Amino acid sequence: MRLAALLASTPLVAAVNLWATHYNGHVYTLALENEKLRIAHTQKTCGAMPSWLTFDSEARVLYCTDEDGTPEPSTHGSLTAYHVGREGKLVEFATAETVGGGVNSVIYEGAKGQKFIAIAHYGGSAISTFALPLRPHAKALQTFHLEMKHKGAVAQQDAPHPHEVFLDPTGSFIVSPDLGADLLRIYSIDDSNGKLHDCPSVNVTLGSGPRHGVFWTDGTNSDDKARPDSKPTHARKMAAVGKTMMYLVNEIGGTMMSFDVSYGRSGCLNLEKQQTLVPYPHNKMPKGGTPSGIEMIGDAFYVSIRSDQGFAPNDSMVVLDRAPKDGAVSLRKASNSYGKVPRTFVTNRKGDLVAIGNQASATVAIVRRDRKTGDLGEEIAVLQVGEPGKVGSAEGLSSIIWDE
Repeated sequence: MRLAALLASTPLVAAVNLWATHYNGHVYTLALENEKLRIAHTQKTCGAMPSWLTFDSEARVLYCTDEDGTPEPSTHGSLTAYHVGREGKLVEFATAETVGGGVNSVIYEGAKGQKFIAIAHYGGSAISTFALPLRPHAKALQTFHLEMKHKGAVAQQDAPHPHEVFLDPTGSFIVSPDLGADLLRIYSIDDSNGKLHDCPSVNVTLGSGPRHGVFWTDGTNSDDKARPDSKPTHARKMAAVGKTMMYLVNEIGGTMMSFDVSYGRSGCLNLEKQQTLVPYPHNKMPKGGTPSGIEMIGDAFYVSIRSDQGFAPNDSMVVLDRAPKDGAVSLRKASNSYGKVPRTFVTNRKGDLVAIGNQASATVAIVRRDRKTGDLGEEIAVLQVGEPGKVGSAEGLSSIIWDE
């Protein structure tokens, strides 16, 4: 009786779901419960190469982009939409063909609450948009086929390769780091119809290979609000509230850059570079090491470093601090990624857990985050999700996201 009473009084931690994509053609629902991680559902879906997940938490709809395909018109990728069912199981309700090579997406809104999604097509050298909710066999709202005037510094820069699309703090602009062309491509959003309009691109140092970026603004600068999933406010269109900056990690050059942001009368976004640093101990990136993902919470930045073997046989996560006076960034410390090739990572809404998706080891590691200091701590759970992939190949775990 005593044991029964004790068990009855011990609170159980409700399961929290995550989703992960793997280049083996599957999407996984993961359940984290009582500091244990398990695979709750496995579904063969999202084309031949599921690559990226974007979650509309209001509508409880998950979108998956497929990296299959090339710039050739005869090949294509896909965008798939799912309703979220019980225990995070996904119920597919629409699929549309896209340009090949979709590696990242972002949801944005119009003035009357209508929603759209923009996709960066790395292999397809394009950016496309679709109206939401996605309809079966829907056609793209727009497709921008990108060009570059000069050859890149390395073989990897053989063509335009947009690697991400992300919103500015006003929700009025989309920025896409083009790894192949060493450009930050900028688009203004027409909030009456969701269409994008070209703005002047910003050159990045030759051979940098820009990959991912994030905005900082003192208008949303807090641990709860300065999050990648915070909802933009359209009332701030064309004018920043206080100081706004953008931070960028460059895959090929192994650097991180900061930019001052201003909103011009021309109706476009202006970026002026302020700093370049190597986001790694001793200001030197090890041979083979490359920055991958970046996330910001308050004045702390988190960057995943692939193939540095900083905690052999595992790679690294680094924490950097932003100086309040001028926005300059400095390294705080490096910590264990608990796997090989941390391609993506994401912090939960509470800010106390980070899920790291290690591509080559095909592991998801859940790591503690100290909400007061911002430091990353010990691993509390790790799980093999699909088969490992070869370092440097399009194999293994491709993305991870919380159901929040």
